[in-house]
Amino acid sequence: MSAFHRETVTSVQHWTDTLFSFRATRDTSFRFQNGQFAMIGLEVDGKPLLRAYSMASANHEEELEFFSIKVPDGPLTSRLQKIKEGDTILVARKAVGTLVTDSLLPGKRLLMLSTGTGLAPFASLIKDPEVYDQYEQVVLVHGCRQVSELAYGERLVERLQKDELFGELMKDKFTYYPTVTREPFRNRGRITDLIESGQIFKDLGQGPLDIATDRIMLCGSPAMLEDLKNMFEKRDFLEGSGNKPGHFVIEKAFVER
Repeated sequence: MSAFHRETVTSVQHWTDTLFSFRATRDTSFRFQNGQFAMIGLEVDGKPLLRAYSMASANHEEELEFFSIKVPDGPLTSRLQKIKEGDTILVARKAVGTLVTDSLLPGKRLLMLSTGTGLAPFASLIKDPEVYDQYEQVVLVHGCRQVSELAYGERLVERLQKDELFGELMKDKFTYYPTVTREPFRNRGRITDLIESGQIFKDLGQGPLDIATDRIMLCGSPAMLEDLKNMFEKRDFLEGSGNKPGHFVIEKAFVER
């Protein structure tokens, strides 16, 4: 178990029957870039049971935060959803991931496109002052099936906009666009369809997708990632990596079980 830090759960919040978030202590030696993920989990029968989780906390925060799905028969999440304050989790010593601004070419508008718990890395990135230095516009899109599943993101954005530091940074640059597929809501539809039709940009009062100025980060369900990747590549957007920055980056670490 020397490959892991043992951290203590400091708080747990259940948002819906299928979503929860929790905070834990952070070893002072644990470093990460905003948008990265780490293997985390529990010790079960003397062995680590792990999944990749993006940090929802920013790298300047003293505690770690994670946003998770609950799956009744999920090997890890069926156990993880029962954690409480004072319990111990395992956190790998090394953080990795492509969802970092270094993997993108310079641009003017950053589109963060997420579904479900794919919001987590963006919860970290929108708390990064450098993001607002790098981009003129920052747009966070969060797609869910039901309105109740938006609660974590809505609360986060509301808190940041009232924050003394981030409220000022976000005031003229940040836009939050939640959308729902299965219930009445002010924004309706799948992210793919909203971008394809241009509806999202009409709703935002912003210009259409532009390869010269737009940079995109994606995190969500495998189907959503595949659809959007195909859409962007048809428009000549190139996928970026740590070695070769591009127009868009994808985070494939997404806990479904």
